[in-house]
Amino acid sequence: MSGKGDTTRDQIVVAATRLFYGEGIRSASMDAIAEKAGVTKKTLYYHFTSKDELVAATIAASDQPTLELYRRWFAETDGGVADKVRGLFTKLGRSVDTPRWRGCGFLRTIAELANTPAHPAVKAGAAHKKRFEAWLATELRAHGVAGATALARQLVILLDGATTVMLIHRDLAYVETAGQLALGLVEAAQKTRRA
Repeated sequence: MSGKGDTTRDQIVVAATRLFYGEGIRSASMDAIAEKAGVTKKTLYYHFTSKDELVAATIAASDQPTLELYRRWFAETDGGVADKVRGLFTKLGRSVDTPRWRGCGFLRTIAELANTPAHPAVKAGAAHKKRFEAWLATELRAHGVAGATALARQLVILLDGATTVMLIHRDLAYVETAGQLALGLVEAAQKTRRA
């Protein structure tokens, strides 16, 4: 979303996403977003009637690119399904092992807006997490893994937990440990099917 063919709305969403991620939703003012997007405040409000609407739009805009990234990581990892699942953790770890990383944008948004569970961005973030879990269950099922739905939920808990602990400690070992646990869970499910 950063090429010349972008719409003004896209420019605003990109600017808001960067500011919300870097500073937090409450700290990023509409004035700062308009300035970063290179638009007037009037133009900003023409496209988004409220900050809440803009926050929800940033979450919605991140949904498919994030899912596609995980799909690609899964597909690019060599080996069986257990290796591919561990690969999600390995590639996540590599991508977040940087001082600029501030955590999962979906989880941060939901946490910052936790006192407003009906907020459209909270709903969009929750829907994203459910879509990811459903995709993972579909992949596990396609690879013949027993109990794919329950296993996908366990893997999501590990993945989100790993990102949270990585943010706290800035230690890649937590993501690697979670990846090893995930590998073990998938291998155990595969043995159950063969038994």
